[in-house]
Amino acid sequence: MISIIIPTYNRASFLSEVIQSVLDQDYFQNCPNDPCFEFFVIDDGSTDETKDVVRSFGGKVEYHFQQHQGVSAARNQGLCLSSGNFVAFLDSDDLWMANKMRAQMSFMEAYPKTKVCYTEEVWMRNGVFVNPKKRHKKYSGWIFEKVLPLCLLSLSSALFRREVFEVVGSFDESMPACEDYDLGIRLAHKFPIHLIDLPLIVKRGGHADQLSGQYWGMDRFRVYALEKALELDLSPEQEWMVRRELVKKCRILILGFRKRNKLQEEQKYLSLVQKYQDKQEEK
Repeated sequence: MISIIIPTYNRASFLSEVIQSVLDQDYFQNCPNDPCFEFFVIDDGSTDETKDVVRSFGGKVEYHFQQHQGVSAARNQGLCLSSGNFVAFLDSDDLWMANKMRAQMSFMEAYPKTKVCYTEEVWMRNGVFVNPKKRHKKYSGWIFEKVLPLCLLSLSSALFRREVFEVVGSFDESMPACEDYDLGIRLAHKFPIHLIDLPLIVKRGGHADQLSGQYWGMDRFRVYALEKALELDLSPEQEWMVRRELVKKCRILILGFRKRNKLQEEQKYLSLVQKYQDKQEEK
């Protein structure tokens, strides 16, 4: 069984189309198991018509409300409530193409040792198709080095075997953003992540409530995730990669804080550069 989890917060205007993209999966029309999937919408404290939208789908979707705690807490709640062998997340502004789950389940069945697979994406911004930049190129296999510069693992495109969360843990609820980047590092450290080279989801951006648009200096959260990564059982080469990326992101933040005349924050990241640069030079 596949557990599908949509975390949402005040996105009633998107949600009906998003839910329908799950229910329209052709894999579910001829599923070999019964039940084939369980479907949860975790409402992270919405004050709009989210509940009414979900309830309009009747018993096809389970609705759960929680006080506003952030997207990581909502995803973790979904993990706790669900019980499927496979887990798929869908952000409440993205869409699945009708053959997404069939392609991924076929891949997982053909390669039973695979723990995580993800797909290519179609990008839209303010309703207009856009092309990803070269730095967003996706990779397959042992991609630890590739996930350090930025988040490559789009959660809306990924399918997980449930046991991976027992190995790497769940989402870090202390992070207001870049929690997917943090998870991607932990996953890529433990498992190969396989790419299905087909665009099977639509990522929709440009709207005002996107987390990426609410915080200046997203690298603050990535630095935090990279410092956490140094606590993993890294090889010497992996540790060097993490320290190198950490220093790079700190330097970007230093320039930003200096420009904004935020001297205390600038000093914090200057200290981190000194700390981790020295360690690099020792190696």
